[in-house]
Amino acid sequence: MPVSNTPVADLTAQQAAAELEYLAGELARHDALYHGKDAPEISDADYDALKRRNDEVEQTFPDLARADSPSRKVGAAPVSGFQQVTHSRPMLSLDNTFSDEDVRDFVASVYRFLGVFPDNSIAFTAEPKIDGLSMSLRYERGRLVSAATRGDGTVGENVTANIRTIKEIPQVLPAGVPDVVEVRGEVYMAKADFAALNAQMEAEGKPTYVNPRNTAAGSLRQLDPKVTATRKLRFFAYAWGEITEMPADTQLGMVQTFAEWGFPTNPLMKRLSDVEEIIAHYNEIGLQRASLDYDIDGVVYKVDRLDLQERLGFRSRSPRWATAHKFPAEQATTTVTEIDIQVGRTGALTPVARLEPVTVGGVVVTNATLHNADYIEGIGNSGERIRPEGHDIRKGDTVIVQRAGDVIPQVLDVVLEKRPAIAVPYEFPKMCPVCGSHAVRERNEKTGKLDSVTRCTGGFVCSAQAIEHLKHFVSRDAYDIEGLGSKQIEFFFTSEDPSMRIRTAPEIFTLRARQEASTLVKLENIEGFGRTSVTKLLNAIDARREIALNRFIYALGIRHVGETTAKLLARAYGTYDAFETGMKEAAPLFGEAWNELNAIEGIGEIVARAIVEFYKEPRNLDVISRLLSEVTPQAVEAPVTSGSPVAGKTVVFTGSLERFTRDEAKARAEGLGAKVAGSVSKKTDYVVAGPGAGSKLDKARELGVTVMTEDDWLAFIGG
Repeated sequence: MPVSNTPVADLTAQQAAAELEYLAGELARHDALYHGKDAPEISDADYDALKRRNDEVEQTFPDLARADSPSRKVGAAPVSGFQQVTHSRPMLSLDNTFSDEDVRDFVASVYRFLGVFPDNSIAFTAEPKIDGLSMSLRYERGRLVSAATRGDGTVGENVTANIRTIKEIPQVLPAGVPDVVEVRGEVYMAKADFAALNAQMEAEGKPTYVNPRNTAAGSLRQLDPKVTATRKLRFFAYAWGEITEMPADTQLGMVQTFAEWGFPTNPLMKRLSDVEEIIAHYNEIGLQRASLDYDIDGVVYKVDRLDLQERLGFRSRSPRWATAHKFPAEQATTTVTEIDIQVGRTGALTPVARLEPVTVGGVVVTNATLHNADYIEGIGNSGERIRPEGHDIRKGDTVIVQRAGDVIPQVLDVVLEKRPAIAVPYEFPKMCPVCGSHAVRERNEKTGKLDSVTRCTGGFVCSAQAIEHLKHFVSRDAYDIEGLGSKQIEFFFTSEDPSMRIRTAPEIFTLRARQEASTLVKLENIEGFGRTSVTKLLNAIDARREIALNRFIYALGIRHVGETTAKLLARAYGTYDAFETGMKEAAPLFGEAWNELNAIEGIGEIVARAIVEFYKEPRNLDVISRLLSEVTPQAVEAPVTSGSPVAGKTVVFTGSLERFTRDEAKARAEGLGAKVAGSVSKKTDYVVAGPGAGSKLDKARELGVTVMTEDDWLAFIGG
């Protein structure tokens, strides 16, 4: 469902769960567009607002936090066309702050976590946040051996050949550097170089580029390095991955070392201790922003001492010791030329405003999501006004739009005095524009309130939903079948030829057999295919007959189950048979199987109920049964964590921990390969109990689970 403007504190649990579901899917989609395709559809400000809303809802309803939450993810899966590189250390993104008060809260959170430092005794570095493409450069014995994009944070694209064309990046490091060095930073295009490139394109009668960031990213992802070499790409170094011997013990010291090794570093970087000085430096950089020859969208703050960074550790997708202070958005006015409706995989009807093209901060924008019927009317779920004077949005309206970064905006308000006399209130459709089925807003039985989202009731009758499900099935994080993208799915779905029609996922894997048996028109004779492309497609399908368990689970399209949730489930159950059996046995919503599902850290009752309901539906089981006759989900390999006594073990922390915070305890355990659960079951290996431990400790003793004190635990894992 689109996000409401109801204060988070006023949300019901059901509304909060629905918002978190929508936010997980929407932010994942925008991550893929931005990081994977360099083709974002919403502004940075819009994106950041969605992330802030997600964080606020999670903080208010911690039990509803989803395993596929945006707060646990970074980037997007690597694109096809390049070999993949698994990062030796994850490339995580940063949390964002948007106000001076947010910065003060960040600094205060560092002091709270560490606990014993007096004010102004912890130093922070502050440097411009470059609006480019994150890059990791690996050197072995002083020579550049590989370069990889961030990708999804774990796996990126190998762009070594292209990186070698960037003159600012050293091919060989000075003598005496560590045996293995991974230098990380940002590839970007200078404003002057971008302007020169566009002038050249215009002189040649070719389309010009939109902005430096996307141009740099596209240039770096050229399959032909000769094309990359014609683009003047540049690099700033500011971080690192694997290093066999640390050359410094502070953030600033590391960056200064990079400069000594020949890497460009940002001259505006400073080390500061007082939070007001940090904010002042942000304001100073903001004043210089327009005159810099590179795009920046904020300032990054990092704890300077590396030993303190290690103590602070990481959340699921970002470090606790760093944050990005973003710059304000830019605004412009334009006209709404049309309001269209898109139907998603779950039947949600989402209105989209088509805009008269307008340039905002040098970028032409043409459309924006309007979220839902309430948003168009200017009201929130509780009836509150979300725009001054409650202005609704109509076709023909002049609207104020906002963006920050390089993509399309959000609609802030309507310029009422410019509203045409013929403009009429938008009437949200009561019928699905795709299949004609009734479109309804469900009512919460407990509160009596209407859900924000309007859904098509057509289900599998609605081609939009069925097609979107198939698109999800073959998407990058699911089956990722080369040559079977959105256009191909639409072709196969609408085909009336039984030898090539695909309406459900199992039919993907019977396509070869049906084509070989067909006496009708062969696929290779259809315009747009050809013998070579058909052979590649069929081989690509066959190559996916064995697939990782987490990808298989994600591909099923279970509501609330995103990529991260699927990984948690796969790791918890190990095999598909165990997973399906567990879901069926959990159907009564009580008992050992239900408790085991809920005990998985990051699942929660909302997600667990959705999975169980999915497995209670006979039609779903029929599709899965037919699918399993064609494919084999692979069992999950046990985690390999050298020397760890808790690798693959399940740990529960309970009571008031005194030697470390709950976050520190969880991060340390997971770093050693353990699974941290939220409740005790027969599959729990260890319970670490602090003062005040209650029912979980009793349950552990009842089941004979090994119980440890904090001191016992630290001694067990080696401190």
